[in-house]
Amino acid sequence: MRRTGSGTRSRGGRAGRRYLDPKKLARISALELRARSVVEGLYSGMHKSPYHGFSVEFTEYREYVPGDDTRHIDWRAYGKTDRHYVKRFEAETNLRCYLMLDASKSMAFTSTGTSKLEYGCQLAASLGYLMLRQQDLVGLLTFDSAVRRYIPPRCSPPHLRVMMRELEETEPGSETDVARVFNDFAERIRRRGLIIIISDLFDDVDNILKSLQHFRHRKHEVIVFHLLDPQELAFPFDRMTLFDDLEGSRRLVVDPKTVRDEYASQFDNYMRKVMRGCRDQKVDYVRVHTEVPFDEVLVRYLSVRHR
Repeated sequence: MRRTGSGTRSRGGRAGRRYLDPKKLARISALELRARSVVEGLYSGMHKSPYHGFSVEFTEYREYVPGDDTRHIDWRAYGKTDRHYVKRFEAETNLRCYLMLDASKSMAFTSTGTSKLEYGCQLAASLGYLMLRQQDLVGLLTFDSAVRRYIPPRCSPPHLRVMMRELEETEPGSETDVARVFNDFAERIRRRGLIIIISDLFDDVDNILKSLQHFRHRKHEVIVFHLLDPQELAFPFDRMTLFDDLEGSRRLVVDPKTVRDEYASQFDNYMRKVMRGCRDQKVDYVRVHTEVPFDEVLVRYLSVRHR
């Protein structure tokens, strides 16, 4: 089922300033986002790995922290930067996290002043910050009917700024093809990890659930943040209303009283099907109302995730 409506999105701000609110980050900084299942990396007390020993495949640098093996310090980098960096090897990766952000046109809708897309950007920015703070690798993918931008997982010092800049430049795109994007990406990524999906899921439910199953079949752990605007939930209209299809060209004048019951019934069936499908596939499902501050959503979810 698709909703109609309208929304706008502002621009501006230096990378990180717009979506990384220090006060909100302080609320989640003490929390952890750990993998529940086995991931491909080193067992370091946070994430379990199916592998033992060390790989010799060098991937990137990260800043030295006390306790790191000094044998892996790159002294040439130190001579150039006067800072200590450690070579990071493939087997040292605790977790690969992929943030998948829906940037389709329906994500522009808002009745609160913050569109679903802006809310999704705030979630993605905070989750990216949290994963990098844990020294895990995190990447970002934005999509509508296809992948628009893919930033591979990294854990280097400037990586957060790269993702923040991309989020600040992301605008609502075309119509949605969730299942196609998910299936293509499931075939593309070879190493299993954590897939975090941020979307309003306005597409064919059966196809969405099949594509989530594709991730699970490939042993990825999946979390879905399902973004919904208050008007999509309550359908509060009480007079003749003009609805614009954000992902099409249709415009329709409707008397809400004549369609309210049918809308409520179909929307309830849609929600039940999504939640049941996620539960059956052992996908974490988080229903998000965009009038609730995103940091509150994250605190609630992360506080109970590993109980």
